[in-house]
Amino acid sequence: MVKRGAFSCFLSYLLLLLFSSSILAITHDHLDKQEYIVYMGSLPSRADYTPMSHHMSILQEVVGESLMDGRLLRNYKRSFNGFAAHLTESEREQVAGMEGVVSVFPNKKLKLQTTASWDFMGLKEGKGTKRNPSVESDTIIGVLDGGIWPESESFSDKGFGPPPKKWKGVCAGGENFTCNNKLIGARHYSPGDARNSSGHGTHTASIAAGNAVPNASFFGLGYGTMRGAVPASRIAAYRVCAGECRDDILLSAFDDAIADGVDIITISVGSINVYPLEEDPIAIGAFHAMSKGILTVNAAGNTGPNIASVTSLAPWMLTVAASTTNRVFVTKVVLGDGETLVGRSVNVFDLKGKKFPLVYGKSAASSASNATCAEDCMPDCLDASLVKGKILVCNISFPYVAYTKGAVAAIVKDGSDWAQMEGLPVSGLEEDDFESFLSYINSSNSPEAAVLKSETIFNQTAPKVLSFSSRGPNIIVPDILKPDITAPGLEIVAANSLKALPFYDDTTHVKYSVESGTSMSCPHVAGVAAYVKTFHPEWSPSMIKSAIMTTAWSMNASQTDYASTEFAYGSGHVDPIAATNPGLVYDITKADYMAFLCGMNYNATTVKLISGEAVTCTEKILPRDLNYPSMSAKLSGSNVSFTVTFNRTVINVGGPNSTYKSKVILTHGSKLNVMVSPRVLYMKSMNEKLSFTVTVSGRGLGPKMPSSASLIWSDGTHHVRSPIVIYAGIFRSLSP
Repeated sequence: MVKRGAFSCFLSYLLLLLFSSSILAITHDHLDKQEYIVYMGSLPSRADYTPMSHHMSILQEVVGESLMDGRLLRNYKRSFNGFAAHLTESEREQVAGMEGVVSVFPNKKLKLQTTASWDFMGLKEGKGTKRNPSVESDTIIGVLDGGIWPESESFSDKGFGPPPKKWKGVCAGGENFTCNNKLIGARHYSPGDARNSSGHGTHTASIAAGNAVPNASFFGLGYGTMRGAVPASRIAAYRVCAGECRDDILLSAFDDAIADGVDIITISVGSINVYPLEEDPIAIGAFHAMSKGILTVNAAGNTGPNIASVTSLAPWMLTVAASTTNRVFVTKVVLGDGETLVGRSVNVFDLKGKKFPLVYGKSAASSASNATCAEDCMPDCLDASLVKGKILVCNISFPYVAYTKGAVAAIVKDGSDWAQMEGLPVSGLEEDDFESFLSYINSSNSPEAAVLKSETIFNQTAPKVLSFSSRGPNIIVPDILKPDITAPGLEIVAANSLKALPFYDDTTHVKYSVESGTSMSCPHVAGVAAYVKTFHPEWSPSMIKSAIMTTAWSMNASQTDYASTEFAYGSGHVDPIAATNPGLVYDITKADYMAFLCGMNYNATTVKLISGEAVTCTEKILPRDLNYPSMSAKLSGSNVSFTVTFNRTVINVGGPNSTYKSKVILTHGSKLNVMVSPRVLYMKSMNEKLSFTVTVSGRGLGPKMPSSASLIWSDGTHHVRSPIVIYAGIFRSLSP
């Protein structure tokens, strides 16, 4: 994700709707100039009035004749009076104070954008995207989360027929909870009902399969058409979290969802700790879902960038990391001297650009002995009388303290790459900008600033894995790469529960909210899995998973450590359209997973109990030889020579008489020697299976970076890519 200090050029703002009257516009020319609309009301009726001359005279008076070049963008002179121009903040203030000027405001571009994420991935709205409507309507997504708000427009059943005949579930959402032909089922497992109080479950359900809802936004942010990947599909909601998420409830929900007949399960729930597969309720439930042909998509977790922090580790699940899109929300701070700093937050409070006095935390200390902790704005260290009515400045992000002490806004040091909603205007500045900001405070007799309402800018470096997204390696199965894939998880606008209150001590209810996390990226991929299944309903869960992984956009390490490599993003960023036509797929059967468990040293009795089938464990599959779409191997040490072999089998789903040639691309500057045998696969018929071997050799792995490569099978149309990751055994394994 682009760091805040990297925004050297702001691209533009959302264009405001204007009704009758005159108007004028503004844009970003460079750092200190933006496009503004100077609205001057109705045209004067005087016969001698010339709008363009008047506009030019205003500009000349403010900027000087020598600096006029390129300033004027357009004139409004037929139905109303005004103009658009490049102005600095101080020039804007001067124009706003002139006689005849009604208002001067930013030129914000009003753009319909599905809250951006699906368009970013290429899954466009309307006829631009190929769909299979009848199969999509028969597809059921089971959402295991915190419940759902059934009255949301995202779950309206207008235009829907009756539920699919395969549906065996019920609507047991509780008192005054009604299902329909879109939200076809609901269950809850704690006292109360299936209604969502936090908004989390409603949000995730709408991302995966919500209806197309036009004109959605969070107080104007993210304005556009909000929709899921498969808006014609059905939803079954299982409330597994009601204040807490317990293992027993999770397993009950899996038990029900599998029997109810869902096609895909999305679960944005997980532990912060790692457990053996047989003690992990999500891994257990997902295994049984896989046995019935149901793919489980699970969030990787939000404990990154710590290495080995991912907790969704079973190979029969699709584990999703979180990354940026090409849109971010920023909150500007305009200082008293006219300088503008760009921070991060989701701020929908409009203070109309008014400047307020600034007070640094230590200057508002309740006593001299509390000066140090007051810099961090610790609640017991501040004197509320010195904070009230001012903008509180803090070394750490602790906005609630500012709220409780009566501040009108807060400006904090915050280097995170994601923004949060708070109960008052907040802007989080990166360290360099924050230090510059403190210098302004210290050098000014009466420091003041304005915290502006958040706006949208476009991020040209996306996608990039977010810092909070949990990282590999896989502690339970070291030779299985996790996470598997990454998807949008930053500032996603989606449906909200009307029980959820977005602000402190406020009773404001909103239909849509902005959330970030792997909880948001997970339903994106679940929606893609459902989308793929609508074109290939006969495919197994592992074939769908393979299609998603092998067609992903490739990504590169952004830094020189484990946390920025494949252990952050797996196979890459999901590509919904490409996933429907992967060419080749890697399939894994239930029998393969049973042999894998035997290879993990589970005894035959245990595997028999898990699978419900007779098992002797005479056939074992080493984890690195499981027919997984990615290839990974953990070595015992970093300064040893090694040779690692991976055995794989692919199925032709692209077309008969196809010839696939192999190509290996080394990444991260690795010096691996990779041999593929055979180097060419000749596929004569559809669904034909061919096997190959990948042999990787080398010496002296670095302790800070894995060595990696990509294997690509291509027939000229399809490009089937698998990451290959070799790393040293510096992480403790919890495998049996």
